[in-house]
Amino acid sequence: MVNQELSMLIGLISDTHDHVSNINKAVSLFRTKNTELVLHAGDYCSPFTIPLFKGLELKGIFGNNDGDKYLLISKFREIGAEIAGDFLNLQIHGLKIALYHGTYAEITASLCESGRYDVVITGHTHEMVQEHIGETLWINPGTANGFDGKATVALFDTETRSVEFVDLEDVDV
Repeated sequence: MVNQELSMLIGLISDTHDHVSNINKAVSLFRTKNTELVLHAGDYCSPFTIPLFKGLELKGIFGNNDGDKYLLISKFREIGAEIAGDFLNLQIHGLKIALYHGTYAEITASLCESGRYDVVITGHTHEMVQEHIGETLWINPGTANGFDGKATVALFDTETRSVEFVDLEDVDV
């Protein structure tokens, strides 16, 4: 039996880069799966995409390609979401979680190797990662944009600490 107090499904997304149809697919997936929280690891690019996340419990950070940060902050506020700058430190159901875009591999490695976090979530490389570094689980959901490859997001269960990668091509809106 699942202990509901310790179990939460979190949607993980990164590097949307203005891809409206893939954002809509990701939002549809997160709603269908009843995610309680969505963490965005940056690179929204343009602020006009933020209202697409309305209705989701969204927390995010900036990526290296995010343009008008003041307008991004404003759009986040308009939908009741939170954008925390370049780094977000969370504690969810006893798990210490770091959210960082991943712009500098050395910083990502330091976060993972520090032993300070149970989970480190990054983006930036557009490649899916699920790797244990010591006791820390490092997750990169890949890129929701897809570019010339696969467009992906991830679902993270806080109780089982399991990660499910989802190809957005398989999601209906």
